Amino acid sequence: MSTITNFTQRPFQFILTGIPGFEAYHIWISIPFCFLYTISITGNTTILSVIHREPSLHQPMYLFLFMLALTDLGLTLTTLPTVMQLLWFNIQTISYEACFTQLFFIHTFSFMESSVLLAMSFDRYVAICRPLHYATILTNNVIGRIGIAILFRCVLAILPSFFLLKRLPFCHSHLLSHSYCLHQDLIRLVCADIRVNSWYGFALVLLIIVMDPLLIVVSYALILKSILGTSTRAEQLRALNNCLSHILAVLVLYIPMVGVSMTHRFAKHASPLLHVIMANVYMLAPPVMNPIIYSVKTKQICQGIFHLLFRRKAH
Repeated sequence: MSTITNFTQRPFQFILTGIPGFEAYHIWISIPFCFLYTISITGNTTILSVIHREPSLHQPMYLFLFMLALTDLGLTLTTLPTVMQLLWFNIQTISYEACFTQLFFIHTFSFMESSVLLAMSFDRYVAICRPLHYATILTNNVIGRIGIAILFRCVLAILPSFFLLKRLPFCHSHLLSHSYCLHQDLIRLVCADIRVNSWYGFALVLLIIVMDPLLIVVSYALILKSILGTSTRAEQLRALNNCLSHILAVLVLYIPMVGVSMTHRFAKHASPLLHVIMANVYMLAPPVMNPIIYSVKTKQICQGIFHLLFRRKAH
């Protein structure tokens, strides 16, 4: 009993893990991480600035893209402090409260990413399947309500899991597997009955991680049916091209997500390095790739970036 009491005293610190086996090279490993974080922050800030400044981009598709860039920026800024302080200064400790705060924001922004992509698939469905009603269905008021619903959905989904975990005693090693705090990482350090946490986590996976991509697939099935049934070949290609950026963003999120889940489930005894790499890919791929995808594949965003740069040079 005394051992448990000593371990569960608060406040205490968790110990973060960098790149297993490459601790001596952390300063060099920090270079690509710094590069990726710079791309993410610069790219998403540029997207936000372009959409904010260009009145022509105040349309449903770009307002949802604004939400996506805001979510990606939030996810980047949430993981950046602990990752870079570990790689640069070898600071491996994080306080109990800071760890739970980071955990809350990481999972909230991750779920928001999925929710925003689901909303964007609905936008594409309405634009292609009901084009005559597009402006009347997706008004600014409706988009604002969708944004608020996404925020409340994700926060309210995470809060029970957050408080269920926070009430539990941590009596094992405080050594984490990553350079940031994740729920699935902390739960394995608990020395109490976690059945309630497990069942709630399972329900959360079904509600968001399973339902969101399933609804996205359904929306694209309906889009494909509409395209193939009523359009000419040129219109089909144009419609599919309009969806391409969103499809790539969906793949960039869910492929690493599935990879992380498969690694945790079927490769538990694999090298810790594999788990770290997969987790970092999952955290960094969407915030880094989404601005690039939309800048390259979306003509209006590309033009907006050129206008923004031109204005700055003019001043």
